[in-house]
Amino acid sequence: MLETALRIIGIIFPVFACAGLGALYGSRYRPDMSVVNKLNMDVFAPLLIFWALTDKPFDFGGYTGLAIGGAVVVLGSGLLLFPLVKLFKLNLKTFLPPMMFNNSGNMGLPLVLFAFGEEMLQAAVVLFIIEMLLHFTVGVYMLDHKTRFLTLLRMPMIVATVLGILFSVFDIHLPEPVDNTIELLAQVAIPLLLFSLGVRLLDVNFNDWKQGMFGAFAGPLAGVLSVVAILPFLELGEMQTAVLLVFAALPPAVLNVLVAEQYQQEPERVASIVMLGNLASIAIMPMVLWFVLS
Repeated sequence: MLETALRIIGIIFPVFACAGLGALYGSRYRPDMSVVNKLNMDVFAPLLIFWALTDKPFDFGGYTGLAIGGAVVVLGSGLLLFPLVKLFKLNLKTFLPPMMFNNSGNMGLPLVLFAFGEEMLQAAVVLFIIEMLLHFTVGVYMLDHKTRFLTLLRMPMIVATVLGILFSVFDIHLPEPVDNTIELLAQVAIPLLLFSLGVRLLDVNFNDWKQGMFGAFAGPLAGVLSVVAILPFLELGEMQTAVLLVFAALPPAVLNVLVAEQYQQEPERVASIVMLGNLASIAIMPMVLWFVLS
């Protein structure tokens, strides 16, 4: 038991330490992170996806069940919480997207990396891609039914995903200096994602704390229930099941705030829901890790 507890502390500490450093720096200097976030979304995160897909032979067939499970978690969370949204008369466009689209980038990638090692990073990337694809298709459609999904194909992360899959399928290898450069730049993505998350935590508005705290526990619970429902139909190994459970319990993605700002869908309230969910994950994620590791 003590060994498991120490391992969980070792996993959680770097994640929240990086975010805490971001919060500490942000509280003193109040940096404008918009350029940094755009740089991460356009350069470093796409390179991370490309590198994860091409660094080692990618067994696409081996991740089919995990990809289906990830899609069920995202869509299932929305379906499970939809009746509660209607019951409590919450704004569907404000509340439901943060419950469906979780922090698989900022928190999911580093948690899986520290908990299960680099060999499971590809699994985390698969879930990140599934969440991202659904966010920029289903999620955007929820906010604006007139959205053209062809714009999705121009996103750097989608381009990186397609290229990574093609390079892996056809066993294409870049020259070693180029490959080392991509790996070096890819390693910037995760710490920068966490640092940016910490800066964003300073913008929490506690005026909507009731809705935010409800979502902080309802979202992960709906995700885990979705896993329980679909797991008997998937042929997942022990490690992939553990990764899927961690994915299901993640807090809302910070990207929900950026999308809400773009579509003017109560971004301040969405920010409160997202940030309170991420704060609550300090208690939730250790419990989930305890379960999957022990």
